[in-house]
Amino acid sequence: MLQSKLFSRTTKNLPEGEESKNAQLLTKGGFVNKSSAGVYSMLPLGLKVLNKINQIIREEMNAIGGEELLMPSLVQKKYWEQSVRWGVDVIYKTGETIKSEKDLQYGLGWTHEEVISAIAKHFINSYKDLPKAVYQIQTKFRAEPRAQAGLLRGREFLMKDLYSFHLDEKDLNDFYRKVIDAYKKIMDRLCLKALVTEASGGAFTKEFTHEFQVLNSAGEDTVMHCEKCDWAQNKEITQVAEGGKCPKCGGVVKSDRGIEVANVFRLGTKFSKDFNLNYLDQNGEKKMVVMGSYGIGPTRLMGTLVEEYNDEKGIIWPDSVASFKVHLIVLGDSAKAQKEADKTYENLVRHFGELEVLYDERNASAGEKLNDADLLGAPWRIVVSEKTMAEKRVEVKRRSEKTAKLVSIKEFFKLAA
Repeated sequence: MLQSKLFSRTTKNLPEGEESKNAQLLTKGGFVNKSSAGVYSMLPLGLKVLNKINQIIREEMNAIGGEELLMPSLVQKKYWEQSVRWGVDVIYKTGETIKSEKDLQYGLGWTHEEVISAIAKHFINSYKDLPKAVYQIQTKFRAEPRAQAGLLRGREFLMKDLYSFHLDEKDLNDFYRKVIDAYKKIMDRLCLKALVTEASGGAFTKEFTHEFQVLNSAGEDTVMHCEKCDWAQNKEITQVAEGGKCPKCGGVVKSDRGIEVANVFRLGTKFSKDFNLNYLDQNGEKKMVVMGSYGIGPTRLMGTLVEEYNDEKGIIWPDSVASFKVHLIVLGDSAKAQKEADKTYENLVRHFGELEVLYDERNASAGEKLNDADLLGAPWRIVVSEKTMAEKRVEVKRRSEKTAKLVSIKEFFKLAA
């Protein structure tokens, strides 16, 4: 991809009120554009990152037997009323828009337990139909009174929500653990260290739940965690004070801010009762389906990655999600250097594919090009110039490292393997 052809470009100007690091760097780099408080457009560069995050999530959800579907964002009032959640304050509600139908109101989906429970009634009737697990990656809407921190707390955002249906609590608990393991794999592939944190169920369930918290000062949760083992609890439910003893191993408990990037809920039969979701067991006895709900936020993950991986110059994307793997730059205005850079670009495209190589062939200063490369944060930067040509090498620098080195293209392919 030629940098001169990109739809967006880097900028020094920021929308008013953008104080979070992720919002600032993503806006300056041309990854996102702010429409209003808590509402962002994903520009082509940002969408490439988001699609890579989604692909990782899909692969791990498919690996545990999840089937992907897509439910509507527009949810009729009657579904919310069945679960007695029409009155929650996070729903964006419509008025009566079709005069021929009485009381036709809708709420924009902030979660989809109601819709999936109604759908499941069509396909779950017998013990032979269980267990099942379906998920979607879909835009959600929440009437946040304090939309802030860029992609970390928005009014419109992307969510992967997985729903599972089971014969009993034991089967639910087995799958619950599988989802936790799958989420751990997702975090590993994204290069995020997340603590599995005990928490309350909030508006979803009275059962004990778990959050995945990335310890970062940009987070709005307070996480109590052990310095020694993997014990962690959200401060909202804990009885352990900072500096106290860990109830699991006796180690010292610390307190840190955390970004909640995922959560898992054992719903039990709450929504099954609301929607009369039953099955017949082997003896022909009617029983309630047992459910689980599991969320992970791709857009929030994107914002968290920027909060975790950055320096004073810009973003440092992990290899697994970067818009481009390689950022090629030609320095100097000589025809010879331009020709050599063109040749290097063709070589890189053959090896990595056109979508993984960004070529800055613009007529711009060396400072502007190098600054843009640091801001955009591709894992590898390659510079072609009269100086590198004299050495019959290219200058290669890892974005996460401070020093560059001269190597041949073949040597670079080994480094980037």
